[in-house]
Formats: sequence, C-alpha cells, structure tokens
Amino acid sequence: MTDTPDHSSGNVPEYMRRIRSFVLREGRMTPAQQRAFDEHWSRYGIDYSGAAQDYSSRFGRSAPLVLEIGFGNGEALAWASEHDRARDFIGIEVHGPGVGRLMNALAARDASNVRLYKHDAVEVLENEIAPSTLAEARIWFPDPWHKKRHNKRRIIQPDFVAMLASRMAPDGLLHLATDWQPYAEHMLEVMEAAPDWRNQLGPGEYAEKPEWRIETHFERRGLKLGHGVWDLLYRKI
Repeated sequence: MTDTPDHSSGNVPEYMRRIRSFVLREGRMTPAQQRAFDEHWSRYGIDYSGAAQDYSSRFGRSAPLVLEIGFGNGEALAWASEHDRARDFIGIEVHGPGVGRLMNALAARDASNVRLYKHDAVEVLENEIAPSTLAEARIWFPDPWHKKRHNKRRIIQPDFVAMLASRMAPDGLLHLATDWQPYAEHMLEVMEAAPDWRNQLGPGEYAEKPEWRIETHFERRGLKLGHGVWDLLYRKI
C-alpha cells in the first residue's frame, strides 16, 4: 500500500499536484502498535482500492458518516466515536504509529462505529467517498506549513474545499481547527470565498470551541506555549 500519491501521472488532477495532505515521518512503531495491524486491521482498516466504497456495508448499518482527516494519535476520534454512537466515523491518517495506537484503543472497548484508512486523504476523498456521502468532516490541527514558501502545501485550498463540498450531504458540517494564527487567517480567507460553503456563525466569524472537540494532549501543549486556538464551522450550501 502506497501512502504517497504518484504525482508523475498525467492523469492526476491539478489540485493533487499542488497539495500534499501530509509529510510522511513514519517513526518506529512499538511492538503493541505493530500487533494492532496484525490483529485489528482486518476489523478496523480499509485498504485503499481507488473505487467508491459502500460504507453502510462496512458498518452493517445506515448512519450519518463523520470523516476526520489527519487524526494523529487518535485521541479525539476515539473519544468522539465513544460519545456519539449514533453516527459512524471514518478516520484518515498516514502515520502508522498513530493508526496502531488508535486501533488498540478501539479494540479495547470493542468499538463498532469506526473504520480507518492509512492513506493520503486527497486520494481517498477523490476516489473512495461518493458524492453527498458525508454528514460532517473534521480537519483539526493540520500541518500549518508555516514557512511562506511552503504555504501552497496547506491542505485547505480552494480546489480542495470545493472537492470536499461535493462529498458532503446538504447542510453538512465542515469543522476546521488550528493553533497557528496565520493558518487560521488563511483558512478563513479560503472558506469565505468558497461558493459551496456558508459560515455557521456569520461572515468572517470564528467559532468558540464546540463541546464535541475535546482538548487533546497536543492542544494542551500548544496552549502552555502560548498558542491560541481557532475553530471554524461551515455548512454545505
């Protein structure tokens, strides 16, 4: 399974040539994380196929579907799926240690409403998620690409949010969060100009942290360093 999109193909859409949704810093998996792939991937994992998925069959029911892109160590996704069992959750993350950690947490409580990709989010959205499928999408604390020459690599770009809108059900929610103020301003600029999205709080407004986004270890560390946190909530028009 390949985590990095093949940008050499002439068939790759233009936005995929511009956007990298991740930088692969795999790191070394612990024995427990590796065992998670051996023992739990068949239950929780979805192998990327490049074809639209029937998620109702994956979960054995028809329920609203929430997507989290870049779930990191899975702390927030594990909590959300446990406290919102009426909905099903798809998580996408390319870093093996985080995927393994989350699978162990899900298996420990026999969770049934989560499935995971270890693949590039852009490719999954483009090829595996059919139009009008998602009730909600969450992109929390993506790589800010803080150097100016790297800003173009940020995942929140006009082409990306347009494609994401096509995967949302009517009035579906997009929840963005970042602890990097210049990226928050970039997100706001992109989203306010996007014709398929409406700011839930009103034009140009940031949101208070919703109760469904828990404060993670990563966020607490940033707050101790004096970082602010900005949330944005947008509805699919």
